[in-house]
Amino acid sequence: MEPRLAVLEGRLAALLGSEGVITDPVRLRTYECDGLMNHRATPAIVVLPDDAEQVAAVVRECVAAGVPYVARGSGTGLSGGALPRADGVLIVTSRMRRILEIDIPGQRAVVEPGVINLDVTRAVQPYGYYFAPDPSSQQICSVGGNVAENSGGAHCLKYGFTAHHVLACEVVTPDGELVELAADAPGYDLLGVFVGAEGTIGITTKITVRLTRVPETVQTLLAAFDSIEAGGTAVSAIIGAGVVPAAIEMMDALSIEAAEAAVRCGYPPGAGSVLIVELDGPETEVAAQFAEVRRLCEDAGAFEIRVAADDAERALIWKGRKSAFAAVGRISPAYIVQDGVIPRTALPRVLARIDALSAESGVRVANVFHAGDGNLHPLVLFDDAEEGAAERAEEVSGAILDLCIEHGGSITGEHGVGVDKSRYMPRMFTDTDLDTMQMVRCGFDPGNLCNPGKVFPTPRLCGEVPGVRKGPHPFEGKADLF
Repeated sequence: MEPRLAVLEGRLAALLGSEGVITDPVRLRTYECDGLMNHRATPAIVVLPDDAEQVAAVVRECVAAGVPYVARGSGTGLSGGALPRADGVLIVTSRMRRILEIDIPGQRAVVEPGVINLDVTRAVQPYGYYFAPDPSSQQICSVGGNVAENSGGAHCLKYGFTAHHVLACEVVTPDGELVELAADAPGYDLLGVFVGAEGTIGITTKITVRLTRVPETVQTLLAAFDSIEAGGTAVSAIIGAGVVPAAIEMMDALSIEAAEAAVRCGYPPGAGSVLIVELDGPETEVAAQFAEVRRLCEDAGAFEIRVAADDAERALIWKGRKSAFAAVGRISPAYIVQDGVIPRTALPRVLARIDALSAESGVRVANVFHAGDGNLHPLVLFDDAEEGAAERAEEVSGAILDLCIEHGGSITGEHGVGVDKSRYMPRMFTDTDLDTMQMVRCGFDPGNLCNPGKVFPTPRLCGEVPGVRKGPHPFEGKADLF
């Protein structure tokens, strides 16, 4: 360990105690990546603070030493957003797991960042409420990570993303100050800037979340189609009819195969795709919409339709979809997951193009996605023991993101940019766009120590003149700085 890090380690141990600081090389490897395992880096130091004051003190020590730092929750991210720095400190919030307040009359709860997403719902369910954002990893992902990435989930079509359910955040700024950001505060929408900033402008230490009342009725339907294009046609028809389901999810044949191997979900045999549609709300409204959805699925060519009779059957229908990412490990040694977004009307065309890309390249692609809002989750499969396989998979993955941009979409819907998609940012944004975004970041973190090297393909020096760069960037060749 270099001298400045050795000195910093001693100061951090004095703050947190020896049990709150990890430097053992074997234990450090636990934290070398998030859920996207093809990006890895072993941190120099890991710290496990117990409260907001300790987080702030750690940040101040890092700033004083000029050492970069990265915040990490449960490590379930899929873009390398919590990838640590080999020359820096990883601040892990997993010990900060207290639900501080439940205010049912105010329809809100106050939680620490390490609280697991699903635990918020479990805590308020007896009162007839729940926490609406529901990423597939909700049994293990943390609310702090949801805030950093502005996570969505299966029900974001109707209920929105994390940003729509966060009322306030206590934040440690990049210089170690504790501040409160609130949705109803006068002036600039600083909370709106913070949520989804991928941990690049501060670390949340307390979150006030909005609670949603449990709906009167929930109905869940599974429709099986011969092809994924037919399923895409059904999605467009449902949304075009003015029906807004709580969730509308799709899986193709390859992802169904993986889910069956992993969790035996019992989806219809021979399906080229399955569509899961969930409606909720007042009973009479749901009944009318449900009849319309069923008819539209039949018109689009559904050869089998199943309706969940109770909560157990509903859970079984969702089991395959919720396990899809992990289940792919049953049919492929490695995979790359993307989350590009396209207009719903482009679903059939883009899915057909993805099929063609897969056939031309010989690289298998399993498709799982939030069909209602066009958020694709193509899983590009490869064998990492085969020479050149990873590079071919990366090429196909990039081509899929190009397809999303070509059809008026985006390179990410909910997983974030992190390190994985930063190289694609110039395909979607101009140099001026990127300069403007980075100037906002510099306003919060002029020292470029708070989760540096993420989101942007070329880090800018805070204070440099905006505009098209000529010649090498000042950071080029100085990897130790970012």
